[in-house]
Amino acid sequence: MNGKVIIFSAPSGAGKTTIVRHLLTCPELNLNFSISACSRPKRSNEVNGKDYYFLSLDEFKQKIAADEFLEWQEVYKDNYYGTLKSEIDRIWNNQHHAIFDVDVQGGLNLKKIFGEKALAIFVMPPSIEALEKRLRRRKTEAEEKIQIRLAKAQTEIKTFNLFDKVIVNDHLDKALQESKNTVAEFLEISKRNLQANSI
Repeated sequence: MNGKVIIFSAPSGAGKTTIVRHLLTCPELNLNFSISACSRPKRSNEVNGKDYYFLSLDEFKQKIAADEFLEWQEVYKDNYYGTLKSEIDRIWNNQHHAIFDVDVQGGLNLKKIFGEKALAIFVMPPSIEALEKRLRRRKTEAEEKIQIRLAKAQTEIKTFNLFDKVIVNDHLDKALQESKNTVAEFLEISKRNLQANSI
């Protein structure tokens, strides 16, 4: 199979994970989730090997040294994220297209690596104020972390024009449908096939 990659990037809290999870429930798209590796602590609702491969800082650095990553970066201090080469091999060998849920810099790195095989989508929050409300609603992080994420979001939003497509996540149902249509068009899936599978 000539595998392709779909990359969803956004500031933290913009809703990219919700969109990616929805697309993974659409069998006609034939997508498989590329699980990123990270060195941050696991949240209570997360599962190792499903949400992320959770590595210690030392383990992550050992894999960098062994050239096991397609791309990686230090997103926050001592919080590394990256894409293992073995993940893409796993997905393409199983005859699927890969879908990524990654931070903005990771998305741009992947777009450079995969070129025309990649569709890079930026999920835009309706406003910084809306983003802040979503981050607070999660109740997973301290005030200091929220402020760091908001400051980072201001910078990340300025990169939207480097992506192939921007989807504003103001109304979730609309964003889900627009995402599905955009991905289907890139994968050259006919509208007839999409409609047949949505009945």
